[in-house]
Amino acid sequence: QVQLMESGGGSVQAGGSLRLSCEASGPGARCFLGWFRQSPEKNRDPVAVIGPDGSTTYSQSVKGRFTLSRDGAKHTLYLQMNSLESNDTAMYYCAACRGAYCTSGSCFDRQNMYWGQGTQVTVSS
Repeated sequence: QVQLMESGGGSVQAGGSLRLSCEASGPGARCFLGWFRQSPEKNRDPVAVIGPDGSTTYSQSVKGRFTLSRDGAKHTLYLQMNSLESNDTAMYYCAACRGAYCTSGSCFDRQNMYWGQGTQVTVSS
């Protein structure tokens, strides 16, 4: 069973930075899809998602401030978050696709995705 473990969340003041990590482990083929976030009573929304062609799409609200990167050797996905705002406060989740839905290391179908347990980011103004 593939497991995803996020880390790096915390409490920061507005304008600060955090770097989230998501480490994949366990047997089974998979490929990272990206980062999502969810606030209380809201939907889980994409923040930075890797497309089938390997390019990254960012939500409009984080574009220019957040950067997604991967370290294939470490099986780890990162999210560098700069210029944090109070609206960025949420639980952040890492997602990966099952191997059958990966091509060239990128996800082309989001069926039965793997999810991490999430890491909380709190930004105070």
